[in-house]
Amino acid sequence: MEEASKCIPHQIGGIQKDALRFGLHGVKSDIVGFHPVESSIQSTRKMDEAMKRQCKVNLYGTAFPLKEELDRQILSRFQRPPGPISSSMLGLETVTGSVDHFGFEDCLNDPRESETFRPLDMHHGMEVRLGLSKGPVHPSII
Repeated sequence: MEEASKCIPHQIGGIQKDALRFGLHGVKSDIVGFHPVESSIQSTRKMDEAMKRQCKVNLYGTAFPLKEELDRQILSRFQRPPGPISSSMLGLETVTGSVDHFGFEDCLNDPRESETFRPLDMHHGMEVRLGLSKGPVHPSII
C-alpha cells in the first residue's frame, strides 16, 4: 500500500497530439488571454446572472433558483448523437432566455457553409462522448 501511494498517477499515452484529426495546436491561445472587451462582457454577464438569482431567491425562495439550475443542467446534457442533424439545444435556450437574443451569427457565417468545414466523423464523436477517445467531438476548422 505504501508503494502505491508513492506513485504519480498519469494517463496512459498522455495528451494526444494528432494533428490530422484535431488540427494544429496553437500556443498563442494558451499564452494570450481574452480580449479586454470580451472579459468585461463575461464578467458583466456573470454579475447579471448573480443579481437575477438573488432577486429570484428574494421573491420565490431558495428552492426556485435551485430547480432552475437543475433544469439547466438536465437540458444542457440532452443532445442528438453526432450525425448530419446537429443539436439545436432549444430547451436550454428557452430556459436561459437566449432564444430571444438575435445576433449576427444567427444569419451570417453558418459553420456548415464554410470552406474549411470538415465533415463530421460520427464514430469518433461517439467515442469521445462515451469516454473511449480524447479530443474534441467535432473539430470543424482545419
